[in-house]
Amino acid sequence: MSTPPWPALPVADWSATRDTLQLWTQMVGKVRLARTPRASHWWNVPLYVSARGLTTSLIPDADRGFEIELDLVDHRLDVMVTDGSRGSMPLRAGAIADSWTELDALLSRLDLGTPIWTMPVEIADAIPFDQDVEPRPYEPEQAHDFWLALVQMVRVFEVFRVRFLGKVSPVHLFWGALDLAVTRFSGRPAPPHPGGAPNCGPHVMHEAYSHEVSSAGYWPGPDGEGVFYSYAYPEPAGFRAAPPSNPSARFDEELGEHVLPYEAVRTADDPDGVLLDFLQVTYEAAADRAGWDRPALERPPG
Repeated sequence: MSTPPWPALPVADWSATRDTLQLWTQMVGKVRLARTPRASHWWNVPLYVSARGLTTSLIPDADRGFEIELDLVDHRLDVMVTDGSRGSMPLRAGAIADSWTELDALLSRLDLGTPIWTMPVEIADAIPFDQDVEPRPYEPEQAHDFWLALVQMVRVFEVFRVRFLGKVSPVHLFWGALDLAVTRFSGRPAPPHPGGAPNCGPHVMHEAYSHEVSSAGYWPGPDGEGVFYSYAYPEPAGFRAAPPSNPSARFDEELGEHVLPYEAVRTADDPDGVLLDFLQVTYEAAADRAGWDRPALERPPG
């Protein structure tokens, strides 16, 4: 039986594989972070959904460039260099320390050795990559289904993204929380973010939230099949009480975000429509209550 376009993603079943995959994305993302100039809101660090998995896109290396891709079809990590050289390593169950040692050696063989801070970020009780020696599971089919779901999400998020004429982020995957996100900006500066994410200094959140945002995305947690989310920073008065777009949508007080279960989208007769409505309604709840100049920032219908 072929996998449906919006595959089921039961967190209880795949969370162990998810956590292993997240640590691999952090290794790869930290290489990109170490080798690229800092962009606004850390846009130089996320990964992007590709035709086979997740990619860094092109990273500069003097007169060369290279790309690292987590291939979630054949389940390997590929490093491809513009001079024609390349190398690969398998994505498989095992110790994270072994994966980091193998990736570090692979980069060195290609003359791309990159020192990084090996401590994972935004993960409570994290263990540095090179000290994480306990075996971890990895089920290829589960990671493949996650990627297939991301392919569908990117398509819908891009429709939402191009409706905005103001500053808007790419659709990208932040490896800190393994969430796919797209963020709109009002153009106004924001107060310093209070921070609080594990192993993230205050400068990280200050840069990420230097300006007023309405941000939406998908997070493969905490339970069910994960949630689509939408939040505003700073949060305007009345945002939490905004009417939901769908009977399954609600404001989650613990997360501080409007959420819509992935399962509610996956099982809908019109998944694209349900998701787009959630993105639009929650954005309007933020923009209207914060007094954004919507006529100047949005593309007219049609």
